Amino acid sequence: MRIVLVGPPGAGKGTQAAFLAKNLAIPHISTGDLFRANISQQTELGKLAKSYMDKGDLVPDEVTIAMAKDRMEQPDAENGFLLDGFPRNVSQAEALDEMLSTEGMKLDAVLDLEVPEDEVVKRIAGRRICRNDSAHVFHVTYKAPKQEGVCDVCGGELYQRDDDSEETVRTRLEVYHTQTEPIIDYYKAQGLVVTIPALGKVEEVTARSMEALAREDA
Repeated sequence: MRIVLVGPPGAGKGTQAAFLAKNLAIPHISTGDLFRANISQQTELGKLAKSYMDKGDLVPDEVTIAMAKDRMEQPDAENGFLLDGFPRNVSQAEALDEMLSTEGMKLDAVLDLEVPEDEVVKRIAGRRICRNDSAHVFHVTYKAPKQEGVCDVCGGELYQRDDDSEETVRTRLEVYHTQTEPIIDYYKAQGLVVTIPALGKVEEVTARSMEALAREDA
């Protein structure tokens, strides 16, 4: 299957993408991983992307599209893929359609992870990270440490990252509504969008997604 995963920041796209890709035996292709791989391997696209990032500029759509195209042409993506973070806007969605059409392919589904905005803010703004090891992540509501402000694992100080503040989260949501949300209407016009309520346990959301995809594939 060829799937696009969309949803606001804090919807759990990365977690769901990993579970779904494993269940469907297709590669999980995330924009963040694409950028990191191309930059670390010093590919021409990676060098080009880094030149924009070093200046604090947004990487142009055509560079992101070229990276995605290169990744989707790898052998492991021959029987399908799950895209996470791409396309990010309607221009990228149109480019993806064109790419697939050229190869005689098309998307099977666009999974829209639906989370209320207040829940998104609560999820992200409540995160606390250990200063000693960023892999130790807690949450003031969902995974509170035994002692406030102290990591259960190593005793390090827990802090809130700047980009996890409520103000920053609401700004990120505004960017999502303006730039990315329009692709949902774009794909709805093609009958591809499947809305998945993304509240609840990770496994429950994955199960809902798998059931919806089974119906789409039937």
